[in-house]
Amino acid sequence: MLKFLALIGLLAILAGIGAAVFFFGGFYSVATTAEEPEIVHWALVKVRMASIARHATDAPPNSQDGPATLRAGARTFSEHGCPSCHGGPGVEWAKFSEGLRPDPPDLKEVVNERTPAQLFWVIKNGINMTGMPGFGEMPDPEIWSIVVFLKKLPTVSDEDFKTWSAAASGAPKP
Repeated sequence: MLKFLALIGLLAILAGIGAAVFFFGGFYSVATTAEEPEIVHWALVKVRMASIARHATDAPPNSQDGPATLRAGARTFSEHGCPSCHGGPGVEWAKFSEGLRPDPPDLKEVVNERTPAQLFWVIKNGINMTGMPGFGEMPDPEIWSIVVFLKKLPTVSDEDFKTWSAAASGAPKP
């Protein structure tokens, strides 16, 4: 049994040395055009989700479900340029977002997999080593209004989003 444990220890040390040579030796390409190895992608996703789950502890305010909050969230989402990277109802992603790695998620596809606390935390703090900035300077009630909008996003029509966000662009409402 002792020899088996020694072998496992030796293999762990060799794996650590191999990983160090791979990453610190420059063999891992940090170019956005390079596909990352599946193990690296898996590890980054797991670390990101575990970090968000651990740190997302803020509870939403009780009075956040009204239509005014929903509209304000759509407007704030638009004012801060979120559709540029994530798209929106009737809004195409900006061309520059195609070069971001990892790709910005289509929020309509992921919001139902995230709790309001997780969405709030990501908006407020951003995500390191991605293009997602933190908006910690924004007042918490504005961030929560974006969360309310995001939770409704999969069902928001193109016309509703256009109307709700028109004030953000200065365009007259139809």
